[in-house]
Amino acid sequence: MIILGIETSCDETAAALVEETGDAARPWRVRSSVVASQIELHREWGGVVPELSARQQIRDICDVVERALAEAGGPAYDAIAVTQGPGLVGSLLVGLSFAKSLAWARGVPIVPVHHLAGHIESVVLENGEMPLPAVVLVVSGGHTSLYRVAERGAYDLLGRTRDDAAGEAYDKVAKLLGLGYPGGPIIDRLAAEGNDRSVPFPKTRLTHVDRNAPHLPGRQDFSFSGLKTSVLRHVMTRRNVLGIGEHAPLPEDEIRDIAASFQRVVVETLVDRLFDAAREHQARSVGIAGGVSANRRLRHDALRRGEARELPVFVPGMGLSTDNAAMIAAAGLRRFRAGVRGGFDMNADASLPLRTSNLEPRTPNSEPRTEPEHEPRRENREA
Repeated sequence: MIILGIETSCDETAAALVEETGDAARPWRVRSSVVASQIELHREWGGVVPELSARQQIRDICDVVERALAEAGGPAYDAIAVTQGPGLVGSLLVGLSFAKSLAWARGVPIVPVHHLAGHIESVVLENGEMPLPAVVLVVSGGHTSLYRVAERGAYDLLGRTRDDAAGEAYDKVAKLLGLGYPGGPIIDRLAAEGNDRSVPFPKTRLTHVDRNAPHLPGRQDFSFSGLKTSVLRHVMTRRNVLGIGEHAPLPEDEIRDIAASFQRVVVETLVDRLFDAAREHQARSVGIAGGVSANRRLRHDALRRGEARELPVFVPGMGLSTDNAAMIAAAGLRRFRAGVRGGFDMNADASLPLRTSNLEPRTPNSEPRTEPEHEPRRENREA
């Protein structure tokens, strides 16, 4: 079986064809994957502008799908998987409207996919099935969440950020330091040249239950707003000491040290929570997915911790870390085999929750079990 995946949840426009292999251990193979990036479009604004993103996706989507089909050799596909949410609603509507129209014209079923389910399944797409139960960290510019995967396609929320996502904190700290957008790759590069113990930034340890999610224990949640504020105060203090202007850049060696110290705290927080959750839930493996999984220190520290704990660590390749349609196609295949189909009346959902069981088809008379863990993506906000 071959499925066409379409992803337009934020600023990328992506299409991919993924086929089943017949091998239960490595169930899927990528036939093609095309991504149209908008980084240059949004760089001058310092973040994603939703209206510009959706308009550009309208221009890009036909060409992206045609290129994906051509690169795969023009095969017939049996279904279409598309991101229904969460994300920017205007962007989601572009992909969803295109997918529904194409599915109707071609007479094939359509499968709605949760964006984070796609990220989780990108680990399987790259490495094959993980030993279960597994704990997966999904970390990106819009999300930072921990999930327990006890069975194929079932994702149970363990913890999530209560304020900024990790990737969002990277972008805001980069903006504060005058480094440009997107901030994650820039800070990752500069941090390799700095002293990560130069600035003693604090780590947040949450021990109380979040009143907005009382069903979660809270101790496996994340918070990065305090770290971001600590960086801001340190930068302001250094500018006063150096006698430079409010928006003047700090010396390059100080910027490298700040980047390294900031990244150390973020990565230690992520890795500590991931392996604490793995120990508590007796996981047989752990995974890391999402755009921030491309961070070199995060990969290095997680793999090293996994070796020390004798626990396998799985991460997707760089091409599957950031938003792409291959992961949506893979998650779509998982849902298709479970009997999940979407109707032509389904709509985009900017804050779509990831259901406790992603394999539980929604029927008109059923009330799906939901986790209120996700907020709409917060784009282009001031630090």
